Amino acid sequence: MKVLVVNCGSSSLKYQLFNMDNESVLAKGLVERIGIEGSILTQKVSGRENFVIQKPLKDHKEAIETVIQALVDVEHGVIKDTNEIGAVGHRVVHGGEKYAKSVLIDEAVMKALEECIKIAPLHNPPNLIGIEACKAIMPGVPMVAVFDTAFHANMPEEAYLYALPYELYEQKKIRRYGFHGTSHKYVSKLAADLLKKDVKDTKIITCHLGNGASVAAVKGGISVDTSMGFTPLEGLAMGTRSGDLDPAIIKYLLDDGYSIKEVDEILNKKSGIFGISGVSSDFRDVRSAAEQGNPRAQLAIKIFTYRVKKYIGAYAAAMGGVDAVVFTAGLGENASIIRKYSCEGLEFLGISIDEVKNEAPGEDCDISVKDAKVKVFVIPTDEELMIARDTLNLSK
Repeated sequence: MKVLVVNCGSSSLKYQLFNMDNESVLAKGLVERIGIEGSILTQKVSGRENFVIQKPLKDHKEAIETVIQALVDVEHGVIKDTNEIGAVGHRVVHGGEKYAKSVLIDEAVMKALEECIKIAPLHNPPNLIGIEACKAIMPGVPMVAVFDTAFHANMPEEAYLYALPYELYEQKKIRRYGFHGTSHKYVSKLAADLLKKDVKDTKIITCHLGNGASVAAVKGGISVDTSMGFTPLEGLAMGTRSGDLDPAIIKYLLDDGYSIKEVDEILNKKSGIFGISGVSSDFRDVRSAAEQGNPRAQLAIKIFTYRVKKYIGAYAAAMGGVDAVVFTAGLGENASIIRKYSCEGLEFLGISIDEVKNEAPGEDCDISVKDAKVKVFVIPTDEELMIARDTLNLSK
């Protein structure tokens, strides 16, 4: 079966088409600037030059239509028509408490996703739009929702509840949900394989470090804690997000004349690495500035890695030990300095990385020193493959 995986953002759409007979990627692409001047689709097929379509795309339905156009293109496509697509898997950021695993999408699921908009106003609307667009273009094709929150759904109460009046949880569902679940699940399973252990017998800390970043404690293959919370704002300092902070800061700013909208803008879009460095939210730019002696850029990197280190230590304590630490996603996979600083000082836990291995890790690579008590792995994440697998299993 061929499975199309769709990941819709507010003005972008990423996609991959898999042949699930051998889990090979037939094509992958990105549609950018949906509803904005300069809309563009870029499709990549192994062994071919990139295929680019530039035309106005007013909404996600037109974007999906253009994706299909690219996939079936006589010269640049990889299928003859949409009948070859057996199912579509959709990345959905928030499933609330209702979904602890992926599900076939029906009207009840759509209603539940709409109800989650109030707790995921930035993420769920484009996810829903993408689902509706695919249903309109490919009626009758099974659609599956794969949730970022699902892997964390079985955290214990002491991990997911805030110390707020219990009624706020009962009535408003205010709790910690966690995100990046598909990635944490994928790399923790691979780490168990590298340890040559059954995942049920492991304690693994997974560090998904990119512009958005989170750490998870995975015990026995189950997420027992994670750094993101009610929204993706909690936890680590990120590209533009503040991460953990004293909530009284919000009242302080409001009393000082800032509006709720301005405070939200500060916390989500003007803070984190960008806010500290004053340079960029892109770690490559910040690292370059740090290497040139920019003290605020140097500080931004220290703040980011210090918080990663704190979470690693906390989660080792929460699980009563740790067998492996995994670095994944853009920074985790590609930034040796981030891995180095995040692990420095953790030797007392048995965590120590080999500097030579760390500078040029291979795929699914052990970068810890020889005979290290705790293994440190660099494992490229593949959320799309996880989505495709769940979609295949639910569509059979």
